[in-house]
Amino acid sequence: MEVPTMFEDADFIFSYTRAQALSDDVLVDVSEIAKEAGFRWPVAITDHLAARLQPDAPSKQLGQSYQGRLWDVVWMASRAALGVPKKAGSDQVRFLLILAEFDEAEQQIRHRELELFMMAGPGDEGEPVVTIGFPEDF
Repeated sequence: MEVPTMFEDADFIFSYTRAQALSDDVLVDVSEIAKEAGFRWPVAITDHLAARLQPDAPSKQLGQSYQGRLWDVVWMASRAALGVPKKAGSDQVRFLLILAEFDEAEQQIRHRELELFMMAGPGDEGEPVVTIGFPEDF
């Protein structure tokens, strides 16, 4: 019996598209704000990252906002992308983001360092897309 390779016609057990992930809110489209930071391709962030960017009430009182934090993410991602040598051939890069948050236990502002991961790859139709999230989201 001949075993089919993954490149032959075979029945898919499961397929989950980027469009479905966006529709299900597993990914959040942030392409508009990402354009302002210099991205030319569609950009999405993971739901895990989107939830982490929501400031709590004390942080809001310090001037923190979802939109401001989102801008920080796409801006830092754009800077990280520019830092990758053109001939590196890498489709992914890690970068850091620092969030200012109010620590209720200590009653002071703390700066939390988040390690983020950005990956460029093909979308559902083979078009270039970018996804940003935590390393464990990928």
